[in-house]
Amino acid sequence: MAELNGKRVAFLLTNGFEDSEFTDPWEAVTKAGGEAVLVSPESGTISGKNGHTATVDLAASEAKAEDFDGLVLPGGVANGDKLRMDDDAVSFTRSIFDQHKPVGVICHGGWILTDADVLKGRTLTSYPSLKTDLKNAGATWVDEEVHVDAGLVSSRTPKDLPAFNAKLVEELAEGKHSGQTA
Repeated sequence: MAELNGKRVAFLLTNGFEDSEFTDPWEAVTKAGGEAVLVSPESGTISGKNGHTATVDLAASEAKAEDFDGLVLPGGVANGDKLRMDDDAVSFTRSIFDQHKPVGVICHGGWILTDADVLKGRTLTSYPSLKTDLKNAGATWVDEEVHVDAGLVSSRTPKDLPAFNAKLVEELAEGKHSGQTA
């Protein structure tokens, strides 16, 4: 597995996240030597749909893309829906793309990408119910375990986590991708 020593990775989520889609990539990033930082519109503690709790490290309103080497967007229907309606979360996400940094997105985490307006000409996968939204935002949708498009790593569901985590760490280790842009 690639090394992420010195890499700082934002995990953007809020209440209602899919537990394993947060905890498994977090573990993959930290095991590879990266620093994982929980960014959220909420403060204090947030809860996953299956009861996992986590402490927020940084408010989305204070997060700056230049302070991070990449971004992870876990899924969960409530999480994805709430994040896409938060202007600070959307702006932070778009800024990561503007700076050509790797992004990992799984399941319903991709909803925010439609509001960040970063999908034109991109190819990705997601939970199938997002297919129409992603296509309407200009993306090509594919039904694959994991798909990588110039630093954008995407997967469908928790069953895809092993492949997602491996590609996520690989793309984060590679760093900026010129094709990763808004």
